[in-house]
Amino acid sequence: MKDNFEDRKTRASAWFRSLRDEIVAAFEALEDTQTGDLPAGRFEVTQTKRHSDDGQDAGGGLMSVMRGGRVFEKVGVNVSTVYGQLGPRAVAAMAARKDLSGLKDDPTFWAAGISLVAHMRNPHAPAVHMNTRMFWTPVASWFGGGTDLNPAIEYAEDTAHFHDVLRDHCAPHAPDYYDRFKAWADEYFYVPHRNRARGVGGIFYDDLHTGDWEADFAFTQDVGRAFLPAFVPLVEKRRHSPWTEDDREAQLIHRGLYAEYNLVYDRGTKFGLETGHDANAVLMSLPPIAKWT
Repeated sequence: MKDNFEDRKTRASAWFRSLRDEIVAAFEALEDTQTGDLPAGRFEVTQTKRHSDDGQDAGGGLMSVMRGGRVFEKVGVNVSTVYGQLGPRAVAAMAARKDLSGLKDDPTFWAAGISLVAHMRNPHAPAVHMNTRMFWTPVASWFGGGTDLNPAIEYAEDTAHFHDVLRDHCAPHAPDYYDRFKAWADEYFYVPHRNRARGVGGIFYDDLHTGDWEADFAFTQDVGRAFLPAFVPLVEKRRHSPWTEDDREAQLIHRGLYAEYNLVYDRGTKFGLETGHDANAVLMSLPPIAKWT
């Protein structure tokens, strides 16, 4: 079983990296085809490193961030593969979600994933988030992730397109996946202190371990494959739309809501900071400019 999981870890990590490469290429292609006075945006790629408390290697990844582009005001596409020992607070947080009491005896972990957040220059083009990941411990392994759309100015047809693509990619795996994971996203991406959702939803899943690793991995791959066809047509439709100062104001205020959620509630942000990953990579999801009224 150990050897089998070593192979699975390698495959999952390689998949997240290949998905990262595809998305980065697609986003730079959008920059190249956008007219305007600004130069076409390009990703700055930084290798991230993580070390254990005793200084030993504990993994890392690639942080790819584009700032000040023609289409993307800021977008980050990060991949990482990290490992080591979970701290007591991380163990307690996981045990609260599922029966992982064995982690107290052996808190060894391994995790790999991709995380993406895009903040657009044009207020009519929606911001978006996507991540998928695999998590392994000696007592359990699972997949998680999802994607959600965060328009400052909502268009019903854009929301419908985004959800239709997700539904189509969920359907081959289980008839209830889309409905279950859409409802989970509606709950997860809710901002309690504002009494509202942070966007127009998508899908979210965690602790996915059906007993068939290959099936769970195939579903996670399809969540990743759904991203570009769900999102890029919306960018292509909205990136040339004229916008006003009122539109920009709405965008900046919505970004404030997004920042509040990520700093207060997001599991990935909490886990990354808790386990000592590069803080810049963990916080790349924050918008370049935001506003509070």
